[in-house]
Amino acid sequence: MKTPTGHRPRLRGRRDLVVSLSVVVLLVACVLAGRLLLDDAALRPNSAPRLLPPGPEHPLGTDHLGRDLFTRVVKGLALSLGIGVLTAAISTVISAVLGICAALLGRRVDAFVSWLIDLSIGIPHLIFMILLAFTVGGGIPGLVAGIAFTHWMSLALLVRADVKQIRDAEFILVSRGLGRSPLFIARRHVLPLVLPQLLVGFVLMFPHVILHEAALTFLGFGFPPQTPAIGILLSEGMPHISSGMWWLAVFPGLALLLLVLGFARLGDRVRAVLDPATSNA
Repeated sequence: MKTPTGHRPRLRGRRDLVVSLSVVVLLVACVLAGRLLLDDAALRPNSAPRLLPPGPEHPLGTDHLGRDLFTRVVKGLALSLGIGVLTAAISTVISAVLGICAALLGRRVDAFVSWLIDLSIGIPHLIFMILLAFTVGGGIPGLVAGIAFTHWMSLALLVRADVKQIRDAEFILVSRGLGRSPLFIARRHVLPLVLPQLLVGFVLMFPHVILHEAALTFLGFGFPPQTPAIGILLSEGMPHISSGMWWLAVFPGLALLLLVLGFARLGDRVRAVLDPATSNA
């Protein structure tokens, strides 16, 4: 029996989603397993095997302090995953709260949220992140705040637009007529309808926050220098490229690129399945 032509793109989209999700789950599982299984002793400075190229004993070589680069890359990816989940979740919550409030609580709140979004978008992104990181006090809290509070604006605009389309729906008008509070309406009626948008936004935001975490740590913000963060590995490896020690920067960069592309592809597939009208897939 032939599949109707109109169903083929949908089936293909679901198949691509399963493939993308499987790749990401496998990648994350390998990173987390390596984080647990690899010995932290390989992260300690060792005077003997400094700047060794990739080989059987050290698959990705060693750095200028004799530390195993494979162990540092795996633990750096695990750290990026943790920071990415935390910051993307905070940004998604901010987007949901401000987007729903702007659409439900009247013109003044809408005008204030719109002004806040315009102000935030108008500040250069990297400068805004660094400014917030310094304001919070630096360190890991500053890194999380700098990333989380600079990635909510686009998703908040989408949530606000979605809620405006449904705020005059009959079931919401009936709920208002029964004396339900805006908080009740937002929690019981609006939030379930915008959850798919929030899910897509979270997944699409994830690779961006990972990249910006690497950018901030590359510039020296957030983690101590001995921390095996991808940005720190890139910062340490870049000066050695001209000396022929390419593995110090190439492998951390490829690992970061693989992680980012995996989640970006997954986000596109999730959007294509949940909202085909806004997807080119």
